[in-house]
Amino acid sequence: MSAFEKPQIISHIQKGLNYTVFDCKWMPCSAKFVTMGNFARGTGVIQLYEIQQGDLKLLREIEKAKPIKCGTFGATSLQQRYLATGDFAGNLHIWNLEAPEVPVYSVKGHKEIINTIDGVGGLGIGEGAPEIVTGSRDGTVKVWDPRQKDDPVANMEPVQGENKRDCWTVAFGNAYNQEERVVCAGYDNGDIKLFDLRNMSLRWETNIKNGVCSLEFDRKDISMNKLVATSLEGKFHVFDMRTQHPTKGFASVSEKAHKSTVWQVRHLPQNREVFLTAGGAGSLHLWKYEYPMQRSKKDSEGVEMGVAGSVSLLQNVTLSTQPISSLDWSPDKRGLCICSSFDQMVRVLIVTKLHKI
Repeated sequence: MSAFEKPQIISHIQKGLNYTVFDCKWMPCSAKFVTMGNFARGTGVIQLYEIQQGDLKLLREIEKAKPIKCGTFGATSLQQRYLATGDFAGNLHIWNLEAPEVPVYSVKGHKEIINTIDGVGGLGIGEGAPEIVTGSRDGTVKVWDPRQKDDPVANMEPVQGENKRDCWTVAFGNAYNQEERVVCAGYDNGDIKLFDLRNMSLRWETNIKNGVCSLEFDRKDISMNKLVATSLEGKFHVFDMRTQHPTKGFASVSEKAHKSTVWQVRHLPQNREVFLTAGGAGSLHLWKYEYPMQRSKKDSEGVEMGVAGSVSLLQNVTLSTQPISSLDWSPDKRGLCICSSFDQMVRVLIVTKLHKI
């Protein structure tokens, strides 16, 4: 690919904020997005912005008692567009951003901070009930149905006597019909665990030797295809999730991506083979996955096993001297992206020429 054909990552708008921002998410079917974090005085904040004529307009600022770590629109309908958040005190809240004084759903979900959240079954993505998954420093991963008060519908916790590990990232996948659904969780010691929610069982586990910062399936609403896991030491792993070998598990390829922690991975909504990783040194890397000629082969005993593909770097850019803490593609406009960083900035990016990949 020539330099002229390569995608370019352009910083379109950047805005300084007066708080530490941990997460940002596009509001579906709009030019709006939310940022979440905490003020220096120790309270939480949600801000709603809209892109208007090449600038950002602050539509709403909501201050809450506890710092807000993470959020998702994934379990809401397109009509309501409610935001689910996890905070430093272990609370899961769902907010109507039009009337945010009192949450529409509230539960003390965890004993410690909720590090990570994901949603499925909303926005017309994925079959089945709307559900939210939360992962916490308390070592547990819990699945919630917003229609059911107080108790989680699933609780994945360490067995008696097992050390509790800090859960840093969770992701839904395999939601291609009413019954099937999995949750993948990544932990501070490098463990990755795949929980089958239909059978309430641990389907697969592995360890990538460094803390798992971010996990994402290339699509939530299809039969499991690929999973990307990013880690502390600048590496990411792409697992081919189509073929599970009884002892070897899933085939994978790993890539040394950044000089420091890879904080986030996000797949392009309009092309699942393209994904963006965000690094601890303030850089973004755009990647493309190439499938092998054959995605599975038989081992010496005739058992099917997966074959990993390869990844190529399409483009990279350094935006900040500080880590990029969150990243989100617009679900509606190809190439539009937001990211937040620990220099208290939020940036709107445009990635060009993605239709040529």
